[in-house]
Amino acid sequence: MSSLPDAVILCGGAGVRLKSITGDTPKPMAKIGGRPFLELLLVQLKRHGCSRVILSVGYKHEVIRSYFGEKALGLEIVYSVETAPLGTGGALAQAVGEVTTDGALVMNGDSYAEVDLGRLARAHSKSAADATVVVIAETRSDAGSVMLSETGRVTAFAEKSPELNTRYQSAGIYLFNKSLCSSILRTGKISLEEQLFPEWLANGKRIEAFVFSGGCIDIGTPERYLKAQNLLANLEREATMLGHEGQL
Repeated sequence: MSSLPDAVILCGGAGVRLKSITGDTPKPMAKIGGRPFLELLLVQLKRHGCSRVILSVGYKHEVIRSYFGEKALGLEIVYSVETAPLGTGGALAQAVGEVTTDGALVMNGDSYAEVDLGRLARAHSKSAADATVVVIAETRSDAGSVMLSETGRVTAFAEKSPELNTRYQSAGIYLFNKSLCSSILRTGKISLEEQLFPEWLANGKRIEAFVFSGGCIDIGTPERYLKAQNLLANLEREATMLGHEGQL
């Protein structure tokens, strides 16, 4: 089994667009096949060799803590609590203080892609990149667009923007060197996708792409949440989203 660095799951959102279905339930706790969506991510991490997870939580974080506690599915669970919304970048900047490994595997808490996380970690280590971004074939107009060089290096990143002429989008899974995360000096609400990635690229940071040819589904809207019910409910029995992945 591959060994993974500490994982950070960004799961502090309130899930405003899902309230018509889930009510006041925190978005990561929305049920898929009778269990919280967040549990699917933890199962995936455990299966690929992760042992320690930092949950970056905010809205109704006590519900998440009450369900998972300090140990779940054989994983050590640590909590980084936002007292006010910090955005993906601000949440990561706060959570990185809990990371004990040289790198951090970062995942959005409302999306799932059946990526081989062990292969991702090995590719990141081999490339000596500052960060590696999992990308998929472009399918949506409201997801991050990623432009790559011929060698697979990320050259531009625009969150939820059609302005880039590219066929790739972010899958919301990243592997960062801890030093890069620790270099986030600003406080308050910061967007990882809209602010930090473009700044890192402008400052010459090396960001590589890890191309995944399977699907990626998120539960951010009622329509996609209902679709996720069909695709992910039997995840443990059927590899419905399994694909092939790797660097270009």
